[in-house]
Amino acid sequence: MPCFHCGTRQTDPDRGASPWQRGVRHDRQVLICPECQRTGRWPAELDHCGECGSTELICRLGEIECRACGAVRGARPRPAETVPATGTLSTEVAQALDRVLGHRKSR
Repeated sequence: MPCFHCGTRQTDPDRGASPWQRGVRHDRQVLICPECQRTGRWPAELDHCGECGSTELICRLGEIECRACGAVRGARPRPAETVPATGTLSTEVAQALDRVLGHRKSR
């Protein structure tokens, strides 16, 4: 997952904890890279807790929880994912697997 602010892709740390920080924006979990953390402009772009105003939010299983005060609220529903007009999702997946694995349909 890339940094929501600059788009830099996350890499695994050499050792220890990751220097990347998590946040919630538009009810979706996002990552903030170490460079953007240094700029200090990103907190204003994150969602804030309705109870205490903190940006220390985590998103899980349709809920947003504040790590600062413990308040929990439901996440806003996301728009339905669109399925390509060429067919159903299972058809699209089957076609992709056929292309990648080189399977041919018997006639």
